[in-house]
Amino acid sequence: MAESSSSGLTFKLHPLVILNISDHFTRVKSQSLPLNNGGGCCGGSIAGSSDATSAPTVVTVPRVYGCVIGSQRGRTVEIFNSFELLFDPVTNSLDRAFLEKKQELYKKVFPNFYILGWYSTGTEAQESDMLIHKALMDINESPVYVLLNPSINHGQKDLPVTIYESELHVIDNIPQLIFVRSSYNIETVEAERISVDHVAHLKPSDGGSAATQLAAHLTGIHSAIKMLNSRIRVLHQYLLAMEKGEIPCENALMRQVSSLVRRLPAIESSKFQDDFLMEYNDTLLVTYLAMLTNSSSAMNELVDKINTAYDRHSRRGGRSAFI
Repeated sequence: MAESSSSGLTFKLHPLVILNISDHFTRVKSQSLPLNNGGGCCGGSIAGSSDATSAPTVVTVPRVYGCVIGSQRGRTVEIFNSFELLFDPVTNSLDRAFLEKKQELYKKVFPNFYILGWYSTGTEAQESDMLIHKALMDINESPVYVLLNPSINHGQKDLPVTIYESELHVIDNIPQLIFVRSSYNIETVEAERISVDHVAHLKPSDGGSAATQLAAHLTGIHSAIKMLNSRIRVLHQYLLAMEKGEIPCENALMRQVSSLVRRLPAIESSKFQDDFLMEYNDTLLVTYLAMLTNSSSAMNELVDKINTAYDRHSRRGGRSAFI
């Protein structure tokens, strides 16, 4: 497999595609793991016998398959959505009748979207995947392959998603189609940003308090800032190495860096500072007002409880109400 693609295409991947693939895999995984005698499952392997000396039976979670749809404008390919496909593990092929039916339905709802390729799950592309890839070439002559790695790696910072293209290479004097990696960017629209933000701020199932949610939100912001800082450092070190002649100069990257640098004077303008301070002060005032409102509400509840207690006491011949 080649390291990277040479097609020059720019891929933009929307979060909805990643969520769909993850949801598809999670449902298949939960359905493929039977319950043990205790009523639970143990991460992909269960005890196959009640004998304590017998080895546990490892249940292999099947891979999931589907199509990705979107649009292409010039050299930019934008993947908006995806849908599931039926796969026959015996013949190692997709259900074409089901695929054509889903394609017709999606064409009615999204007339500007086309089938760009397909997706699956796994650690890396396999040789058998090329058979499915070739089967979709009658729909799209150059389909893309989106691979989601469901394995959990806490040390990995990037998304476990890889986009492959197919290129014709001559290997041992024989032309063969092979998968090559392609870089991509995460692209979002307003509706997706609202949805992702809503999911990120959902209340925990264990009934976590507002303080817990705030801590989780601030932790997420802190992690995002750390990641941004680390990437800026990498870019800075790369530019220094390029200036010293340690690595070759890349004009495409330099143009992107130049475009970012040109935005800095606009951010440093006095108008930006005035607008920023005004918005910052408004945010502080709203936060302060919210704190006052919460304090007043808590005080009213306390006064109501005290009045209720003194009112019960006064009916028994005690003191009068506090307020």
